[in-house]
Amino acid sequence: MRMHLYAASLALALLAGPVAAQECPALLQHELPKLRSKETIDLCQFNGQALVVVNTASFCGFAPQFKGLEALYQRYKDQGLVVLGVPSDDFFQESDDAAETAKVCYVDYGVTFPMAQTQPVRGSDATPLFKELAKQAGGAPRWNFYKYVVDRDGHVVDYFSSKVEPDDPKLIAAIEKALGK
Repeated sequence: MRMHLYAASLALALLAGPVAAQECPALLQHELPKLRSKETIDLCQFNGQALVVVNTASFCGFAPQFKGLEALYQRYKDQGLVVLGVPSDDFFQESDDAAETAKVCYVDYGVTFPMAQTQPVRGSDATPLFKELAKQAGGAPRWNFYKYVVDRDGHVVDYFSSKVEPDDPKLIAAIEKALGK
């Protein structure tokens, strides 16, 4: 009897595996290398959560937005929001040294949300995540600190330019919409 239960459980697990993998939206079916780590960020772990994906740059004039992004993360993380920072040197304002990028994010600005290693975010070289974001939003980042708001189902709700601060009411409204409020 136990052998039958074991076999049935195993069969269900094998059948459920592909179904669970299919539940991850196309936007999240990617991995990014984590900043200053040998680990990767499996974006499917954010399935069912709202996201704000931001292309960042340590030496950009908009870098002080890290503080506001961290405040957003702290305000909404318990409600299911993840802020994901993706450093990029596409606009020539990111360090070539991951340690320096990490220092700016973690030490200078106190970032606790997930940060990827430097990635291309526009054009044919863009990382697959940003290709999908651009496709869904209708536009790639035109500068650093573009903010893409993604709902719990993996669809872009809206996106915002660098000039939109993290505490802007339009961005807050999009985040709350993505959270289902």
